Formats: sequence, C-alpha cells, structure tokens
Amino acid sequence: MTAYVINSRPQLVYGVFLNALEPAQQDVNTLSKKPTSENLLFLYAHYKQATMGDVSGTRPSMLDVIGRMKFDAWAKLKGISQTEAEARYIAKVKALLAADGQ
Repeated sequence: MTAYVINSRPQLVYGVFLNALEPAQQDVNTLSKKPTSENLLFLYAHYKQATMGDVSGTRPSMLDVIGRMKFDAWAKLKGISQTEAEARYIAKVKALLAADGQ
C-alpha cells in the first residue's frame, strides 16, 4: 500500500498536488473491481475540490445526466478546503483498497 503525504511540500502542477493525489489516483486503478457509482462520484467530487476548489461554471442540462450528477456531487463540497478534500479522497482510496484486500 502506498504511503500518502498530504501537503508536505506539495508540488502543485496544473492545480494537482502530485505528492499525494496522483499516487492515490493510480491506486484506484489497481482495484480488482470498478468502484460503485456512488464511490466514483465521491472520488470525482473530492478530486475536483482538492485540485480546483469550489465548483465553478453552470450546471449541465437535464439531458447530460452524468455531467449533472458530477456537478452536483462537487457542488455539495462547496466551502470544504482543498486540504480537507484531499484527505477525504485519500481516506476513501485507502478504504477501497482495504475492502479489496490490498
């Protein structure tokens, strides 16, 4: 299992904290099964909040169901710090890895 370091001299490149989020994101791809839609939305929203901050832009139309679900999940995190979102993302990845036996 990867040891994640949150905000210990983070290297910020294009809005991404490479020291912690990138390894966690890569670890999600090692799961034996694809995470549930609920978990994927959680990961998406927290990743966006950690890398970009509060949601921006307009809410997608009702015809874009997936885009709207992603936007809404991210919007629910408005006001949460990027550090907190990063920590929650990493905690969820660790929980998914543990549930997968890794």
